[in-house]
Amino acid sequence: MLSASANKLSKLKEQAEEYASLIMEELDPENFGYIELWQLETLLLQRDTYMNYSRPLSTASVGWSQNLSSVRPKSMFRRMCFKLRCSLLENWRRGWVLLLWIMAMATLFVWKFMQYKNRAAFQVMGYCLCTAKGSAETLKLNMALILLPVCRNTLTWLRSTKARSFVPFDDSINFHKTIACAIAIGVLVHGGSHLACDFIRLTNAPPEKFALIASDFSHGKRPTYLELLIGILGITGIAMVVFMAIAFILATSHFRRNILRFPAPFNRLTGFNAFWYSHHLLGLVYILLVIHGTFLYLAHQWYQRSTWMYIAVPLLLYMGERTVRACRAEHYSVKIFKVSVLPGDVFSMVMSKPQGFKYKSGQYIFLQCPSISPFEWHPFSITSAPGDEYLSVHIRTVGDWTKELKRVFTEVNDSPFVIGRARFGGPGYIDNNCQPKLLVDGPYGAPAQDYRNYDVLLLVGLGIGATPFISILRDLLNNSRPEDQMDLATEMSRSDDSWNSLASSNYTANSSLTIGGKKKSPPRTRNAYFYWVTRESGSFEWFKGVMDEVAEMDHKGQIELHNYLTSVYEEGDARSTLITMVQALNHAKHGVDILSGTRVRTHFARPNWKEVFRKIASKHPHATVGVFYCGMPVLAKELKKLSVELSHLTSTRFEFHKEYF
Repeated sequence: MLSASANKLSKLKEQAEEYASLIMEELDPENFGYIELWQLETLLLQRDTYMNYSRPLSTASVGWSQNLSSVRPKSMFRRMCFKLRCSLLENWRRGWVLLLWIMAMATLFVWKFMQYKNRAAFQVMGYCLCTAKGSAETLKLNMALILLPVCRNTLTWLRSTKARSFVPFDDSINFHKTIACAIAIGVLVHGGSHLACDFIRLTNAPPEKFALIASDFSHGKRPTYLELLIGILGITGIAMVVFMAIAFILATSHFRRNILRFPAPFNRLTGFNAFWYSHHLLGLVYILLVIHGTFLYLAHQWYQRSTWMYIAVPLLLYMGERTVRACRAEHYSVKIFKVSVLPGDVFSMVMSKPQGFKYKSGQYIFLQCPSISPFEWHPFSITSAPGDEYLSVHIRTVGDWTKELKRVFTEVNDSPFVIGRARFGGPGYIDNNCQPKLLVDGPYGAPAQDYRNYDVLLLVGLGIGATPFISILRDLLNNSRPEDQMDLATEMSRSDDSWNSLASSNYTANSSLTIGGKKKSPPRTRNAYFYWVTRESGSFEWFKGVMDEVAEMDHKGQIELHNYLTSVYEEGDARSTLITMVQALNHAKHGVDILSGTRVRTHFARPNWKEVFRKIASKHPHATVGVFYCGMPVLAKELKKLSVELSHLTSTRFEFHKEYF
């Protein structure tokens, strides 16, 4: 009980007598009714023996087939060359995209700069005008490009093409943010050049110089500074800057993630809702941008007013995507089969799979509950496998919307009434089964959906970050079942020599499996290692059924599960040694872990990631390992660094993919 208290395991305190009896049964087989102190000391000192007796660790027994220390560069010059080579091989896809983007901006800036330098207006406003027009041209390009990374359906389709091999689609949101920063810089340069330089030079220009460009202004009259500000160009420009500033500021992490705390009513300026609604101001920005680019002073021909040419195709693509998503969401109204409240502020939803809804493991969907908000869509990873007849998600209640969703579907509602933001009984808020309506949009591509392209998988999830990998584990398990059936059929047919020879020749000629009359290529993935790190032992209840199913059905040892509980002191610490022993004894006798309640034994503290990578590299030489991580950004840097290092220190290639939540 003291050990359980020290490690914050209240559940074990309730079963202290049962585990004490387990120790007595192990050390007092003759039923004397007592044990001596030396026997308990011997038990604790034989920790490793009991751990291996409880569950053999397949990776622990693998020898070091690759000498990692001998190939590490020792001289300073070689280390620098090694790091440079690693950086180039890792970032070449990002590099060429960024280089192409920067070159396009530079080319447009120089082209427009030189164009206006050779015009009469240069004699009046000088380099201020050239700078303003050059930055305006880059703004047109970036206002078009910034829409592409958020066209989710297009990106999901592109992920399934060969474009994924040279375009880093995993970094689409980062590229979206990078373009936003470039737009902010362009706005400062463009607006600053106008307001602080060329407007002043224009209004103060001598009459003989203004005469050179007088025809560009109405009635040949020189405008005042105020007239330039309150004209169509001035008002639309200032309005765009204000709207973009609001959207940009509220999209920063400090505002979006509620890091900043303001008193009411200013607290509504932080959080996801503020970010979501403020981003829709950009719709007005695009309207103002077209107007702003149409009423130019120094451009008279239609082809000189090129703003609409830049943004037309991306804007139509984005509007088409939003239209498709809206229509599809109404079609994908689902029926809720089951809602389960789980420990750790998590609940799961099992719902009907909409007709025609096809997805891959690792992808995610958006959910909307009109009774909570008719506009808010929130993303969640799919935890069911593509072959399942249902759709499931696991949701952690970390915001007001998820809390309301939990209350809407878990509290009994016999009559229309209000719970928080949710209003039942309203038009369009309930379905035919008197349930609150739930709409689904998706599926959308995510890094984990490409897991089939790798020989070996290393799946790392922190807390609720395990959700995208549960679907992958289910899918791997489902794919292994037809192979097991084929192996069984092969064993049964070996008694007939003629049939056996025929089957062998057919299998050699056709290296694909035939299941239900359809040929199915054998999956490339041979092994998967799943590491789930969480703080609370109750979290293991979330996917208890999946872990038990994998442990029971994975006869070939294809999937290796590792649960890590960080609230318990590491194995070997005196404060957790007794719990380690009880855990090993119980697993040896009953085959069940005392912390997770599954067949997968729980490790304590955090994994030694360097050892994890080294063991996988030793066990799978010359293989390509897909490292997929979902969780907080803190661990991503370490896993990414190890993936790069081990890829160049061993014959095993590690490719890192991250997905934040």
